[in-house]
Amino acid sequence: WKNCMTKTFRPGALGALMDEYERACGDLTRLVEGISDATYELLRDTQTQDEDCRSIQTIMSHVVRSGYGYANRMRDAFSVPFQEREPRILSRTESLDQLKQVLAYTAETLEGRWHYTGDEVMAIQIRSRWGPENLEQLLEHAIVHILRHRRQIERFLTEKRFSPDK
Repeated sequence: WKNCMTKTFRPGALGALMDEYERACGDLTRLVEGISDATYELLRDTQTQDEDCRSIQTIMSHVVRSGYGYANRMRDAFSVPFQEREPRILSRTESLDQLKQVLAYTAETLEGRWHYTGDEVMAIQIRSRWGPENLEQLLEHAIVHILRHRRQIERFLTEKRFSPDK
């Protein structure tokens, strides 16, 4: 609660969503900061068919890549130049640094748009593999994506079936 006293909140609906995106990324960051590099790299789910979900390392690499993807889809909708990123596996330190950069890139993408009205936000249609989304839906998707993968990492760290010595 005390942190709220000094926190500067962004204005508008987009500002609220960006603030929540930062909060979700902050929770994920604290979780990953609290583990060793060896724990980060350890293969956890040998049964999954999803290459992005085998270890904390593959999850974090996926989260970072997806974060840039969400921002790039927004930039495309705003007709702002963007650069696609090549997928690669990130070290623990790289993933934490890149997650900060994703937030900065996203905030930069939204700069000057914080006061968009609800109608303006809903009017911005963004192409995604799930079909068309408006700007609010895409940002909500980005936030929940972080939350789901944070939960997945927590499960990797606490459930016996994901333990290397099960």
